[in-house]
Amino acid sequence: MIEGSCQVFVSDCHVRAATELINHTWDPVVLSALRLGPTRRNELLARITGASDKVLTQSLQRLRSRGLITKPVTSQPTNNGAIYRLTALGESFAHGPLAHLAQWAADNHTELTEPHSTS
Repeated sequence: MIEGSCQVFVSDCHVRAATELINHTWDPVVLSALRLGPTRRNELLARITGASDKVLTQSLQRLRSRGLITKPVTSQPTNNGAIYRLTALGESFAHGPLAHLAQWAADNHTELTEPHSTS
């Protein structure tokens, strides 16, 4: 836990920076899909059920701009789609905090999906 540099509820807290990585619905899904290894764009679209082509494009652009994924530039065009992969930073996030968050959600799935009384 980081102490001293982040006060509770301060807007520039490290927690805010971390949560911005997952505040778009499809970004953590794309990162999780790329944990399996380098993947062609078309394969990502097929693997991520429910994501439209436009949504996937936007997510890939956001993740690239944050340095979490890369799309190697090749001199030869391919009809199979670009291959995306996690960067070292993306690997550390996808296999670390994001994987732990996913495991926590799986462990608590029942409690998270059942309605709770507010009283």
